[in-house]
Amino acid sequence: MSSIPVQQDDRILIDFRTSDDAGVYKWAAGPALVQTVDFFTPIVDDPYVYGQIAAANALSDIYAMGGRPLTALAIAGFPQSDFDPAIIAAVFTGGFDTLREAGVALLGGHTVRDNEVKFGYAVTGEVDPARVLSNAGAQPGDALFLTKAIGTGIVGTAIKAGRAPDAVVRAAVRSMTQLNRGAAEALRALPAGHVHACTDISGFGLIGHASEVAAASGVTLHIDVRAVPLLTGVLDLATGNRPGGLGSNLEHFEAGVQAAAGIDEDLLWLMYDPQTSGGLLIAAAAEHAAAVERALARAGVAAVQVGTAGPRGPRLIELA
Repeated sequence: MSSIPVQQDDRILIDFRTSDDAGVYKWAAGPALVQTVDFFTPIVDDPYVYGQIAAANALSDIYAMGGRPLTALAIAGFPQSDFDPAIIAAVFTGGFDTLREAGVALLGGHTVRDNEVKFGYAVTGEVDPARVLSNAGAQPGDALFLTKAIGTGIVGTAIKAGRAPDAVVRAAVRSMTQLNRGAAEALRALPAGHVHACTDISGFGLIGHASEVAAASGVTLHIDVRAVPLLTGVLDLATGNRPGGLGSNLEHFEAGVQAAAGIDEDLLWLMYDPQTSGGLLIAAAAEHAAAVERALARAGVAAVQVGTAGPRGPRLIELA
């Protein structure tokens, strides 16, 4: 995107330059428009569950910006022949049911012929232009909260290879189909200034998305890897089920990371694991961190403090 000229439009509040989860466009009055698009290949065998996860994943970008999703357009690619129409119907039904759970209207969409199955949504929502949660808002002293356990990339790889125990698969599916709606609504209900920044953890993994926050905000994020919640059983699968995206994340983000000696290698790799429909990483003002944690708990969100933000140092991320 570096070759695209900088846009000169005062109505654009957020675009691609801060690597945020969605773009924000200000109207003349009232809430601003917040838009995103996300789709991917199947991560589970069940087509209905695949649709659910795809919808939850796309909606998450709106929640991460402090917004409320309103409408969605489906984006899909399916093989032209030798493909059971019932599978296609199940994928769309799973997605529709999750959109309905979120109170989001499905307006339509676009499907193309593709040998590799793909599914997702373009989502439009609204956000108070004075309460947008950008990657660029984190401040030194902020407490970092994570609202979901990580490890879905490794579990997805294990599923494809037939190496994932049923209990591990169930835990991953519960996490990936869970909307970030409760967490987002809890944050919106807090007074302005309690939360400085927010992002959702998806394909770039915890390290990647934390790095984007650190770079945009001009801070260094200090993460305690032993505090980061992990999906049930995922650490046992880490060595033999590393997805290709994990290696890509390591290659792209490792230069900005300082890891303390003695961190278990598998645990370190999990910090780079690409997530699908992951949780929110929240930067809360230090003086309001307890209030933020209580608000999330009241919403049924098991948020865990995984670190703090500090002044910009030689690295974007410091792991302890």
